[in-house]
Amino acid sequence: METKQFTTDEIGEAAELIRQGELIAFPTETVYGLGANALDEQAVKQVYTVKGRPSDNPLIVHVSDFEMVTHYVTYFPKHTKALVDAFWPGPLTLIFDVKPTTFSTTVTGGLNTVAFRMPNNLKTIELIKEANVPLVGPSANTSGKPSPTTAKHVYHDLHGKIAGILDDGPTQIGVESTVLDLTTKNGVPVVLRPGAITKEQLEQVVGKVTLDQHLITEKEAPKAPGMKYKHYSPDVPVWIIDGDKDVFDKAINWAKSKNQRIGLFASDRITSAFSTEVTAIFSFGEDTVEQGTKLLFAGLRSLDEQNIDVIFAQAFPESELGIAYMNRLKKAANQKILKIDSIFE
Repeated sequence: METKQFTTDEIGEAAELIRQGELIAFPTETVYGLGANALDEQAVKQVYTVKGRPSDNPLIVHVSDFEMVTHYVTYFPKHTKALVDAFWPGPLTLIFDVKPTTFSTTVTGGLNTVAFRMPNNLKTIELIKEANVPLVGPSANTSGKPSPTTAKHVYHDLHGKIAGILDDGPTQIGVESTVLDLTTKNGVPVVLRPGAITKEQLEQVVGKVTLDQHLITEKEAPKAPGMKYKHYSPDVPVWIIDGDKDVFDKAINWAKSKNQRIGLFASDRITSAFSTEVTAIFSFGEDTVEQGTKLLFAGLRSLDEQNIDVIFAQAFPESELGIAYMNRLKKAANQKILKIDSIFE
């Protein structure tokens, strides 16, 4: 199959392919999604096949407006309107109970709930409206690998496997949306996957919100995407460096003692100190969690393609956006964190 790269002037052609049951990758403000008609079971099955995605992993349904959601949901909890008004379109996914048989189990993962999102990308909104169907949209990559933040990343993983890619340039945020479960028995919303919309921001709108800390094992069925223990992982092992330059220095010396070729993912402040000590560097520039988050997946992908044995990645404090950054980085590293008093002593 030839994978066509559509410009934003060719949305009509891409929408027609979706109506025909084909797969089209689309841009959002978070990462690129792999789009298929959410009401076409065979098309959705192809999403799992193309990605190599576990069949118990539910899919997020992308809509062009809130009115589209009303066709599928049984009832809306009291916080719904406030959340939609505050954060849609945007990087917030909301989980609702849905009407029976509305979506196939290929979308729900066998659950009675579905996650919905209205992405903050005008071209993808136009694509959904033109196709006139909701779209499933998991990250447009090989399952388990770093998510794609450019059309080039999508093409690298899926060319020859999907009909097309709608290219609207690099994404702005760099990690997937916050997933908020509104179907809890006690009525308190739960963040199942952290993202750019933080717990603190949500609590300003709806009051108490809890953060799910449970790591889903391979034998458990997740209620939202991205909850598995290991995820977003390059082929090269990743270690998280929890500390400043002195910790990086010890980590680099430890790896060099084992004759390992080192890739470094960190800010300019860190990378400038070790430019002659490592094999490959991906700097995210300014020493902020916003920059680290935006370029996390791009950095892991870039380093993974170079001739290295290990990736050392900079940690950030786990607060606000840092929770989302560290959530993705810990899963990419399979929870491996190096601290100053660990194996270097």
